[in-house]
Amino acid sequence: MAERWTPESWRRKPIQQVPDYPDAGALAAVETQLAKFPPLVFAGEARSLKRQLAQVAAGECFLLQGGDCAESFAEHGANNIRDFFRVFLQMAVVLTYAGASPVVKVGRIAGQFAKPRSSPTETRDGVTLPSYRGDIVNDNAFTPEGRTPDPRRQIEAYRQSAATLNLLRAFAQGGYANLASVHQWMLGFVKDSPQSRRYMELADRISEALGFMQACGLDLARHPELRTTELYTSHEALLLGYEEALTRIDSTSGDWYCTSGHMLWIGDRTRQLDHAHVEFLRGIKNPIGLKCGPSMKPDDLMRLIEVLDPENEPGRLTLIARMGADRVGDLLPPLVRAVQREKRRVIWSCDPMHANTISSGSGYKTRPFDRILQEVKGFFAVHAAEGTIAGGVHLEMTGQNVTECTGGARAISDEDLNDRYHTFCDPRLNAEQSIDIAFLIAELLKKERIGRGVPLPVAAGQ
Repeated sequence: MAERWTPESWRRKPIQQVPDYPDAGALAAVETQLAKFPPLVFAGEARSLKRQLAQVAAGECFLLQGGDCAESFAEHGANNIRDFFRVFLQMAVVLTYAGASPVVKVGRIAGQFAKPRSSPTETRDGVTLPSYRGDIVNDNAFTPEGRTPDPRRQIEAYRQSAATLNLLRAFAQGGYANLASVHQWMLGFVKDSPQSRRYMELADRISEALGFMQACGLDLARHPELRTTELYTSHEALLLGYEEALTRIDSTSGDWYCTSGHMLWIGDRTRQLDHAHVEFLRGIKNPIGLKCGPSMKPDDLMRLIEVLDPENEPGRLTLIARMGADRVGDLLPPLVRAVQREKRRVIWSCDPMHANTISSGSGYKTRPFDRILQEVKGFFAVHAAEGTIAGGVHLEMTGQNVTECTGGARAISDEDLNDRYHTFCDPRLNAEQSIDIAFLIAELLKKERIGRGVPLPVAAGQ
């Protein structure tokens, strides 16, 4: 029998990727303070997301998950949040209309502050300091003061998450997501991009469809699904003391929910079966994700699924494959077959970012757009061959006009990376590249649905 779960039972397990806080008393005091704060999200919202993800698992919807590599205290502002929301809406409408599939929108936002690191320390010019683990832990500045883990940063992360959620809810429900405004979502610096014409043509068709419905007597104001949207939040559950402090009993069901975000996931570095991160996430009722990297073996995956989703509940577990463009065709099929044999009702999602990171000739860490697209294509090809469902995509992206990933419609080169390389951690797709890949995924999604015999609307099939 499994050990009885409690929100703190993870503390009795081995743990990876934990910061070395110099003052245990200060850390405990912060966690006690956080435990008294209001929840950031609500159990009913997490259940609503789980129901929608169950539709993704059944092939009736597509999961679009994306956002910052790691959120920053310094870049927190209404304009950055708005621009991310605008690009995310554009990507979703491209997938919905061109790909003929409803889209479940889950942002890597309002909580994505902690990052795993390959090494606990970093050395520069003979000086060794703790690695930067995200703004919730320490500072990117390479100084002893900046790199010392500070528990008070968790309070700042909570407050920034609350403010971000407040603005996102206002955008989603306050009219900004109205389909009648589909032309206005285009960011200024994207308007002269190669993809802008294609997007504006799609927006014109949507506007014509809305006009036709109005001409037929349909009162669009009475249909909130045309004027509002649902956007859920997610992040990697890395800092377990923070997550425990925000885990509460739902008064309506009596179940435990982590209220720091609607969906949490376990990273590829912290998915050890008998360790703390798996222990914590097995007990919360939120929908959860599991990153599956190149070292994942079928037997290990099935043991993890048994622990994390023992009831085989649709919408509970999303498997996020991150294999690399060159290896997805070899490494993913055995995992898919193992899951299929056991009739597990999981979602398969593709993370084409993390296993395609390289060092450029100019010294920057980057991700070639062609390799990102190659992995997405390989992911869809595997599922088509296995007769399973390519359920979603998981992207690191931003609404900012950055130059961090090479390639794309504007063919960003190694020499261009220096222009606007703003990330503290991993390179992100910019707004233009994000819309570009949405169109490419829409074509793959359309072919996938045709392959499964799903009828397409006339407009999407054109």
